[in-house]
Amino acid sequence: MILGIQHEHGTGPGLIGERIEEAGLKLDLRHPYQGEPLPADLSAHSGLIVLGGTPGAGDVALAPWLPAVEELLREAVRDEVPVLGVCLGGQLLATACGGTVTVAPAAQVGLHPLGPYPAASDDELFAGFPDDGRAVQWHWDEITTLPPGAVPLLRDGAFPHQAFRLGRRAWGVQFHPEVLLGSASEWASGDSPQLAALGLDVPAMLGRIAEAEPSLRALWGGITDRWLALVREPA
Repeated sequence: MILGIQHEHGTGPGLIGERIEEAGLKLDLRHPYQGEPLPADLSAHSGLIVLGGTPGAGDVALAPWLPAVEELLREAVRDEVPVLGVCLGGQLLATACGGTVTVAPAAQVGLHPLGPYPAASDDELFAGFPDDGRAVQWHWDEITTLPPGAVPLLRDGAFPHQAFRLGRRAWGVQFHPEVLLGSASEWASGDSPQLAALGLDVPAMLGRIAEAEPSLRALWGGITDRWLALVREPA
């Protein structure tokens, strides 16, 4: 059983959840913003997914459960429980293990290309990452320093820490592999003042995501399947 942590309404597991269901695995999705408790440890779970959300990695006043999430992430890294941290989840993996997160000089929203670092070539998730790989981005903060021992895997021109691995089985990503057009449309509607302030052409952005949806499904669905294969393996 995989433990999932969702930080607010509308930021569920999306494509990742679909692949978990198709694989016949169970997702124990917790909603601490609704008062649901988090487990004290990971003894009943074989994997950990920490999703994104509006709070920053240090916003304990807004999201008082974040220190407990960081403790679960440290336990997972130590005990080699497979981890997938998405956007805020990736930032929390970084801060939990000695990295830093700050407000980005500029927000990154929409469909953006990603490029691999050399270490991606033999990574269990990102080996063979395509030259035209893209993902949906939706973040105002960024990972500025990776934790000690972290391996950088993906980058883009403005944000060097788009994906990293920590230990053998923990991955953090700054982007949203779970997000397709449906979620992006909902987020664009909810964040319309912020997107207007950025000067984004929202219909054009959503059109690019719609056009790319088949390739996004193939790329991030396949990488999710690789992660799920690790969940099935004994530690």
